[in-house]
Amino acid sequence: MGREAPFKPYRIKVVEPVTLLSAAERRERLDAAGHNVFNLHSSDVYVDLLTDSGTGALSQEQWAAMMRGDESYAGSRSYQRFRAAVDDIFGFRYVLPTHQGRAAENVLFSASIRPGHIVPSNMHFDTTRANILANGGRPVDCVIAEAYDARSEHPFKGNMDVAKLEQVLEDAGPTRVPFVMITVTNNSGGGQPVSIENVRAVSQVAHARGLPLFIDACRYAENAFFIREREPGYSDVAPIEIAREMFSLADGMTMSAKKDGLANIGGVLALNDAALYERVRERLILMEGFTSYGGLAGRDLDCIAVGLYEALDLAYLADRIGETRALGSGLKARGVPILEPIGGHAVYIDAARILPGFPQERFPALAVTNALYLEGGVRAVEIGSVMFAHPDESGRTVYPKLELVRLAIPRRVYMRDHFDAVCEAAERVCAARDHLAGYRIVEGTGPLRHFTARFEPLANP
Repeated sequence: MGREAPFKPYRIKVVEPVTLLSAAERRERLDAAGHNVFNLHSSDVYVDLLTDSGTGALSQEQWAAMMRGDESYAGSRSYQRFRAAVDDIFGFRYVLPTHQGRAAENVLFSASIRPGHIVPSNMHFDTTRANILANGGRPVDCVIAEAYDARSEHPFKGNMDVAKLEQVLEDAGPTRVPFVMITVTNNSGGGQPVSIENVRAVSQVAHARGLPLFIDACRYAENAFFIREREPGYSDVAPIEIAREMFSLADGMTMSAKKDGLANIGGVLALNDAALYERVRERLILMEGFTSYGGLAGRDLDCIAVGLYEALDLAYLADRIGETRALGSGLKARGVPILEPIGGHAVYIDAARILPGFPQERFPALAVTNALYLEGGVRAVEIGSVMFAHPDESGRTVYPKLELVRLAIPRRVYMRDHFDAVCEAAERVCAARDHLAGYRIVEGTGPLRHFTARFEPLANP
């Protein structure tokens, strides 16, 4: 009493039962899944931190809004409410709903990327990278060097290296870059934020060359929170105003509304260019559905319209980031190395520091991911050589600079006891590090192999 303390800005109304399988049952399930946690059933998992995409709990206002869902094929009232929210927050001229973020990427990229094109970003995530490659383009990461130092305390490790961006654009020439992208927050690099100053600098570089800037906006609200907390001049600015300023610097956006739309499904593609809109509109009708529903039910559009605002609520954001920091601090207290500073939607265990000298071709982050499930029924996701290793032009395998295990926290779902169980399991994994075996792939290829690949364990050398 008498001190300021974090508080939960909600209380629980509905509960979902979960179980913790025995250690023998977990090993049996992982063997059957080909040692890939994506292949596990949700009933095999105790604490599911595989992703924060579409896994959150809906609010009473969202459930109420869904009852107003207008399921008309064209011009529904639900679309009008969705459109009003998107216009108010993001401010682009043309708006198209999609069924999720990778669909927005597919619609945009298939209408604008041609073989030989280069698409620079701070760091492309898996489906963005794969969609660019699928359309004949080449994704190029231009994030600042600090992003690759897991111990660096740089406040905006998601920032684009502007000098590197300029060099990439200079080398590519005037016709090979359809647009520049920037992801807020930077998922591949630890959920790290991007500053307004950096977005402005990137915007200026792109516009000086006549190139549009697109923002991957799936965690825009969390990024706004970090700007408010860390960037000079924004400590008293409301998150919604920070978001508006950030998007005013761009020419378009793709977004998975399954993150900071607080919805279980949905996405957004928005832009300002009329000619490009004509092309993407045709692609959307072909791939997703009519322009006023984009593969979604009307109730989903209403859910997103409410969730976009709820994600910008300061009390919600303080609780959201507070949960992530509590999990990260708990891991650090138990000697588990993590990427710092602690990011927005997830805590990233630094598998390379748990397994120093472990060959990347044996997938150290996968070894830690699987051990975490075996120790505590915790499902995380590998963000390392399984996800990002790729052949270069000569066929030589290029390995990523980071080997991470992402613990992505669903919104408004888990409690302190769940996070304590995660920390305890991770501590046991670290204690058993000398006994962790590597893996080899026995099934699965391509830039999205991590979703479906199967592995077999190797003998511990």
